[in-house]
Amino acid sequence: MTATGAEQRITGARRRVRHLALGTRDRLARLTVTPRRWLQPVTDVTSEAAAAVAVAALTAGLVGWRLGWRELVLGFWLGLVLLAVCALFVLGRHQLSARFDLGRDRVVVGERANGAIVVSNRSRRRSLPVTVELPVGRASAAFHVPSMRVGDEREELFAIPTHRRAIIPVGPVLSVRADPFTLFRREQPLTTEHELYVHPRTVRLESSATGLIRDLEGQTVRKLSDSDVAFHALRPYVPGDDRRYIHWKSSARTGTLMVRQFEETRRSHLLVALSTRLDDYASDEEFELAVSVAGSLGVQCLGEGQTLSGSTSTRRLRTPTVQQWLDQLSGVDYEATSPRLSELVRRLVREVTGASVAVLVCGALVDPAEIRRARRFLPIDVRTIVVQARPGAQSQIHPMGDVDVAVLGELDDLATTMRRLAT
Repeated sequence: MTATGAEQRITGARRRVRHLALGTRDRLARLTVTPRRWLQPVTDVTSEAAAAVAVAALTAGLVGWRLGWRELVLGFWLGLVLLAVCALFVLGRHQLSARFDLGRDRVVVGERANGAIVVSNRSRRRSLPVTVELPVGRASAAFHVPSMRVGDEREELFAIPTHRRAIIPVGPVLSVRADPFTLFRREQPLTTEHELYVHPRTVRLESSATGLIRDLEGQTVRKLSDSDVAFHALRPYVPGDDRRYIHWKSSARTGTLMVRQFEETRRSHLLVALSTRLDDYASDEEFELAVSVAGSLGVQCLGEGQTLSGSTSTRRLRTPTVQQWLDQLSGVDYEATSPRLSELVRRLVREVTGASVAVLVCGALVDPAEIRRARRFLPIDVRTIVVQARPGAQSQIHPMGDVDVAVLGELDDLATTMRRLAT
């Protein structure tokens, strides 16, 4: 027998053993699924405390029977009776239906989201008292619903505080039955689940403050300006107009001072890169300020009909509308394994083309050497602005080669800072 034939036989044997192992695993899985499905109605309503009581009662019964201790046997029967009586509280059908109304599913951090739960009895007999629960994130709000006659409705109002930006799952509304000792608990969903988007706080920026620097190659927009390069029309002089734009020939012909009116021209593609690397931020306040800066820039850019490209350290953000932009920022969080700022920019240069202005938003712990490395990956004709969030610091701007580094102490200073950068 040749070496090649021996190797083929060994490989075939290994394949047969592997198929046999996989088949055995699948058969065992099917055998365990059926009992699990039969026991699911019991396991779904049984708490860990009920399981502990059952184990303690069985242990006491076995030990008492073997040793002849009547006290332990009595404990077995007491535990059995306790479990049987408590199980009666979760038997029967649920008789209620509910409507869930979340007034606004998008709020700004700090605002309260108000809503209502309307519980009604649509059955043919009077309902029993029940507890209705509303899961909100990891917490839950409970409402006691008393006995209701046929056709009655009961409205419960609630308010969800939003102290931090997040995407909060709300609901479904649950009808809950439980015994006094909470050994058994039966839940029935009455509504579907909703999502509450808590948007970051944003500020309004001026038209030229998003880093969209005007130039000769910019696209004209339907916004008039008193000074630019795209001539639009003539209009009568208004006190305060720059005299350099007076059109003297038209003024002499009409006998009235006429000034030139322009259309604004801007570079049309803004790239916003938000660092989500944990080591770039000294505190949660820094990170929230950085997210708000990115949100404000994106909102202004999209509101003016410009092209926006956005990204975190690990993923691109969709930018079709202002709402979707803020929805995604609501769920942005730290990423411990995120790449450095320079690696983020290196990836974006391959994915995004045509950007004319790049705004890199990061924390105070990003050192100047990392900023210089990030700048080297961007094309030389791309205006680069780095905004470092540093709550409580004095807002200032200092150049670093051909990069403008803006230290931002408060979100309200963003408009002034970007206006200074745009001049």
